Amino acid sequence: MRLAITGARILLDGEAVETTLGVEDGRIAAIGGDAPRNAAVLDAAGLVLAPGIIDLHGDAFERNVQPRPGVSLPIDLAMADADAQAAAAGITTLFHGVTLSWEPGLRGGEMFSALLDALDRLRPRARVEHRVHLRMEAIAPDQAPLALEAIAAGRAHMVAVNDHTASIAKKTRDPAGAFPYARRAGVSAAEIRALAERMLAREAEGEAALARVLEAARRHGLPIASHDDESPAARARWRGEGASICEFPMNAETARAARAAGESVVMGCPNVVRGGSHLGWHSAEAMVRENLCDVLVSDYVWGAMLPAAFALAGRGVKTLPEAWALIAANPAASVGLADRGRIAVGARADLVLIDPAPPVARVVATLVEGVPRFLAAPAAGIGAAGMGMDA
Repeated sequence: MRLAITGARILLDGEAVETTLGVEDGRIAAIGGDAPRNAAVLDAAGLVLAPGIIDLHGDAFERNVQPRPGVSLPIDLAMADADAQAAAAGITTLFHGVTLSWEPGLRGGEMFSALLDALDRLRPRARVEHRVHLRMEAIAPDQAPLALEAIAAGRAHMVAVNDHTASIAKKTRDPAGAFPYARRAGVSAAEIRALAERMLAREAEGEAALARVLEAARRHGLPIASHDDESPAARARWRGEGASICEFPMNAETARAARAAGESVVMGCPNVVRGGSHLGWHSAEAMVRENLCDVLVSDYVWGAMLPAAFALAGRGVKTLPEAWALIAANPAASVGLADRGRIAVGARADLVLIDPAPPVARVVATLVEGVPRFLAAPAAGIGAAGMGMDA
């Protein structure tokens, strides 16, 4: 398919330029100059054209699978819905943050396998590119073989260490604190507490299993992250295991240690748009202001990514091209995806066309490899069929 997008303000590296973009065979063929011959022309006057959003950590799919505690939907329906929501949010590459834990239910081994199978079935007709961010619980020796199988089969594309068992065990000693974990797992409060305590007793076994998972990730060249690091010492530990990405550090000191070591620091877009962490932790905006955060992710709301970039630009924290790099170019670079995240000749034509008008900027169209996968409204008389969009 050949396409020319005219009149848009295009977000390039460090600047926004009103010019023409040419797309051919799924790649960006030209910036400026004449449109490709025989191209469909999309008049995008008044709109912003940006690289497609790359979400390294999105666990909103859990609400597609389990929209209410204890209420689950068929897995294929849930993931098809997730696919549609991601495209409508301007996300073109989505890493699902799939937790593999000793917990039964939503974050257990059976669900992990079911999600990977559902993604395999979805991909041939998916709107966006789906990848798996394997969130491996630090103490989960019985589930580690599933992680090793997924890595060996190329079904995991990133690995992160979750170290939540001690925290869950502590919280579940109070019946009120146990309630949300029990409902998520589909067991009683007493059962979830007992499971957590048994896992703590197997800490050494769990650490040995985790070491095997991380060694497999390194051997297969997968990006490795650590999650909720509480101190520079914790960050140093996981750095020693090959983790070059620091997700949601719990304080600025830990983020500084990561950035000083040349590592990516990840924070959440909901934190930006809400004006602070829902857990009362560090402000993502403050981290961005101090250049301590270079990657923003959806965390638990896909629709927060585009507004977060515009919010940072509107508040004078970054220019719009700089803010957009936090959700496109920087995440791509942090996981080695050199073919996307930037508008450059030869790059994948993963693009999002945006209406920037207040009160909230919105997605007009999302293109993956030059093919429209979401179209909010016809532009310049070109409907879905005219742009080559699948029915």
